Amino acid sequence: MSDPRIKPVVMPKWGLSMKEGKVTSWLVEDGKTINVGDQILEIETDKIAGALEAQDGGILRRRVGVPDATYSVKALIGVIAPPEVSDAEVDAYVAAYVTPPPDEGDEESGPSYEWADVGAGKIRYAKRGDKGDPLILIHGFGGDLDNWLFNIDALGEVATVYALDLPGHGQSSKTMAKPSLKSMTSALAEFMDAAGIASAHLVGHSMGGAIAMQMAIDHPSRVKTMTLINSGGLGEEIGSYVKDYVAAEGRRDLKPVLETLFADKSLVSRQLVDDVLKYKRLDGVQPFLSSLAETIFGGGRQKDAPGKALGGAASKALVIWGAGDEVIPPAHAQNLPGAKVHVIEGAGHMVFMEKASEVNALIKSHIAG
Repeated sequence: MSDPRIKPVVMPKWGLSMKEGKVTSWLVEDGKTINVGDQILEIETDKIAGALEAQDGGILRRRVGVPDATYSVKALIGVIAPPEVSDAEVDAYVAAYVTPPPDEGDEESGPSYEWADVGAGKIRYAKRGDKGDPLILIHGFGGDLDNWLFNIDALGEVATVYALDLPGHGQSSKTMAKPSLKSMTSALAEFMDAAGIASAHLVGHSMGGAIAMQMAIDHPSRVKTMTLINSGGLGEEIGSYVKDYVAAEGRRDLKPVLETLFADKSLVSRQLVDDVLKYKRLDGVQPFLSSLAETIFGGGRQKDAPGKALGGAASKALVIWGAGDEVIPPAHAQNLPGAKVHVIEGAGHMVFMEKASEVNALIKSHIAG
């Protein structure tokens, strides 16, 4: 039986397809006292680079993971233990550690994704957790369900979580005739019907936030709460991101566009840029994005303002914003009277990735009422 005083630091599983990660660098030294949520080392995956946050507090007794080395998911990369645990006991724990097999439901154990049929075609989605109310994660313009790789499992601890690729995005169908805020919202409602979801907590990022608000207007009984993250639909102003994203044709054009999403520009890895380019080059994507951009963001402004029509439903909303947002002005966080508001320093438009633990905790508290 392992010593309960010893807490392993393991290679996390960020996203449904992650099988391994590379330790880039440690941010703390052996012997350092760390708290839950502290960033302790940087990891690079085939999708994105990010900092691993401590899940347990205590003293970092051993850094097992070696910089520039690659480890499988759940492999031991560090040890946390109190001072009364001897070095010999820590050594024995490291020597005896066996990397656990994949959990049931991991990609190796079966399909990672599911599919739903709606009027706009097929919708790809992922499901995590089986307790609590349904919660739906709605990505932004040009994104996909993998944007939520730092959130889906954590939220799945308290809810039954669905993350979907909106029509025209990710691996969902690219055949919607006239993409608009209204048609995307209708597709969300049809997805809920197909998945047997009567009502749900909606968590929307950027354009996804505008869709969540429109859903609350069009189908109020189907929305339990809304979490609006750097949300569209709360004001007219918007930066050049959408226009530049649509126009970008190569890595040199796209990388600086994607960097505007993050306060920490180093999070935009070469693989992330390549993945986005691969998506943009799929048949039907470019005309779809161009049409959607013109309908919702034409003329360099946000044409839809569902926030103004929410009325009393605004009391269901939690607004979260990254203070360094270069895409939508952080001042828009204050444009929904009646909502709870949290502005987070040190993060940009993708605050739910850059400050995942804080955002996850806020969402869990909000949906708990």
